Amino acid sequence: MLGQTTNDTDRGRRHVLHRPVRFADIDVLGHVNNVRFFDYLEDARIGMFHVTPHREGIAAPFQGLVVARHEIDYRRPLMFRPDPVRVETWVSEIRPVRFTLDYEVRDDEQVFVQARSIMVAYDVEKAAARRLTEDETAYLRRFAPEER
Repeated sequence: MLGQTTNDTDRGRRHVLHRPVRFADIDVLGHVNNVRFFDYLEDARIGMFHVTPHREGIAAPFQGLVVARHEIDYRRPLMFRPDPVRVETWVSEIRPVRFTLDYEVRDDEQVFVQARSIMVAYDVEKAAARRLTEDETAYLRRFAPEER
């Protein structure tokens, strides 16, 4: 079962997905296959933009988003384990048409993956990028570090 929480840290508010390591994630070398980490990131985005708002009684804040870019740094192997890992997600940049999500796949002691996604607001009917709405920007600011 995937658990959803938020976590207020000294670095700002983060969306936290508790994700089990599945047997299907493991490759022949005995650790989570590098490509499977993109599933972890996708699960975190679904939680952040669909599950969490639904649980809070608000409509999904985005009606169209596309991934423009992914970057991922593998810090250490993640082996099969009974306890879930945390996929912590936060917003590091907001621009008029796009925003950047940063992630850590981690437990209390180690960071396994650090990643970044550039997300673009998208108008499905026009098949084109669009500007973020005020409501979308306000939702994103919930997960951005406070400006000092």
